Amino acid sequence: MSENGSGGRVQPACPGDPARIGPYRIVGRLGSGGMGTVHAGVTSDGMRVAVKVVHPGQAQDPEFRARFRREVHLSSRVTGPHLVPLLAADPDAGTPWLATAYVPGPTLNQHVGAHGPLDEGSLFAFAAATAQALTAIHAAGVVHRDVKPQNVLLTPSGPRLLDFGIAHAADGTSVTRTGVMTGTPGWISPEQYRQGTAGPAGDVFAWGALVAYAATGRLPFGTGAPDVVAFRVMSGEADLDGVPAALRAIVEKALAQEPGDRPSAAEAARECAVRLASEATQVGGTAPGSAAPAVDMVAAVWNVPAGDDPSWQLTAGPKQPRKRLVGGLILAAGVIGGLAGGVAALLPGTGSGPHTSAAASASASASSSSAGSARPSGKTVNGDAAAKQQTPSGTTATAESWSLARAAQGAGEHDVARAVLHDEGVVGQELGDGVVFSPGAVRFHEARQEVYLSYTLSSDEQGAMYAETEIARNMCLTARDVVLRLHPDLPYRRYVMVREEPGQGPEVTWQDDFVTNSRCHVAAEDGTGQDPDGNAQDWAPDEDGLGQAMIPSTDGDEIRVADRLARKTIQRSNAMRQTLGTDRVLGNAEIKVGFDPGNGVMYVWSDYAPWAAEGKAESWAAMAAGEACRALVAQRESAGDAWPYSRYAVAQIGGSHYLMMRWGDATTRAACPA
Repeated sequence: MSENGSGGRVQPACPGDPARIGPYRIVGRLGSGGMGTVHAGVTSDGMRVAVKVVHPGQAQDPEFRARFRREVHLSSRVTGPHLVPLLAADPDAGTPWLATAYVPGPTLNQHVGAHGPLDEGSLFAFAAATAQALTAIHAAGVVHRDVKPQNVLLTPSGPRLLDFGIAHAADGTSVTRTGVMTGTPGWISPEQYRQGTAGPAGDVFAWGALVAYAATGRLPFGTGAPDVVAFRVMSGEADLDGVPAALRAIVEKALAQEPGDRPSAAEAARECAVRLASEATQVGGTAPGSAAPAVDMVAAVWNVPAGDDPSWQLTAGPKQPRKRLVGGLILAAGVIGGLAGGVAALLPGTGSGPHTSAAASASASASSSSAGSARPSGKTVNGDAAAKQQTPSGTTATAESWSLARAAQGAGEHDVARAVLHDEGVVGQELGDGVVFSPGAVRFHEARQEVYLSYTLSSDEQGAMYAETEIARNMCLTARDVVLRLHPDLPYRRYVMVREEPGQGPEVTWQDDFVTNSRCHVAAEDGTGQDPDGNAQDWAPDEDGLGQAMIPSTDGDEIRVADRLARKTIQRSNAMRQTLGTDRVLGNAEIKVGFDPGNGVMYVWSDYAPWAAEGKAESWAAMAAGEACRALVAQRESAGDAWPYSRYAVAQIGGSHYLMMRWGDATTRAACPA
């Protein structure tokens, strides 16, 4: 199930294929294999992803689920320039799935079949890059277990290794419960055949065979019946004729019968890098001995024809509201060289503390946005200058401009109107009890480049803030989907929300530029929070950071601080059970602590849903914020500047939503919440 390269066109979706998987809109199929089906998916901002869904039969196997869950957790730690890392996964879904970035390029076996072996320069780059990829995998405590030509993509910038840490759980490259070997003949190490064990040395063995195949176009242990191939592997009869002398020695070492006689992946990478550096010097004209990044050296000698990058035909099909993964694994955001995916949405707020926000960024993979460009004007649209969004003409949208807007004309505008009404209708069904939302009409003001949506809304103040934030974000996402990708000839670039209530005139509540606001950020507080004294914060927690915090830490100090804070917060939470309205004794299953290293934030979150339903989350968040702040201050007093965390955030997760409740800077004990 690793063919997510562009060896063929994106195939149409089949009857019964889902319209969405997690946060991704499905637009077709990329392939299928032993694990299941690979779907072509896109994020709201157009990033292409490969979404792999396991076969229903495997999904019913508890042992498979357990292995799959463990491998997803392990693989979330792995990153490197020659890997295709996980973006997101949900091993607990009815049908487990995982998503990786889509990378254009054929697999090695596709390239060899079409063009023959790699030329010498590209071969050195291939050997070095794949060894470096295995080094990164092994350094994270993960074993690939399925290194083979189908799991290496030849991208325009160099090779990338796929499916690290997942393949053996998914494709069965291991000894099954009945002792039957189900891996790919020719890519299984001798010790795996004999004892059923597969460790880092087994990956190195497969790497040696992989390099030999890339160099010669032949399977190093030949073809034939599986038992015949297995005999050749265990007897050491590898066909290495045609492997360049500069690589033959390291390939022979990698194919040694005894695991202890093989080099480590790091040793193989270093040896290949020496030859690669020589090639890069000749090609790039750099001075001998001058240091160059390994990625640059690979690019300097890489001479593989670019594969056919298939066109992804995106349609304005039905979308679901941007619900995020809760209960499954949420992976941290990033680009190809890092991890991405922290996907979450909002939980209807119940508190009114200064840190409450009903906003989150809409895409884990999008670039930085003009945070806070959309603002709720509420009842102050005509009186609060800070809430006004300027148009090119220097005026904000008003009830008057709404009255001058017209109904849809032409196919493009009708597509926009249908998509907006459909998507907002779905949002209306998902807003929860106590919130009644009905989309009204979609109108267009061509001269002002504005798309309007009218609506009615019945809720309390906190529910209305949450609902209008979600409605606005969904409007922004839909406009970007339909206008920017499907109908770029349309002149529109802003969306405007107009609330209509019986007996009252129309009121503009939100307006924003959906072109420049690439993340569709609609923070009610302009992307900032406040500390308990009302001082503005220049940062806000987000879904990406929460996703990072959910990745288990391997740092000793972080683990100790998190453990102490979790125990203290759990103790105080149980002492507050009467206030919180629960008889349940809470523990680590409900209250968790984690770290976002990139932004220096420590997150505390609870997934005990009844608090949210009963309006108790704010009391708990206030307590947790104080404990988190004091824990950070205490650790900094102990460790000094070596402790990188100076910010805290408290979140409440429930169902398929989250809400950032409180956050701030941990400066002094006196400044921490009481």
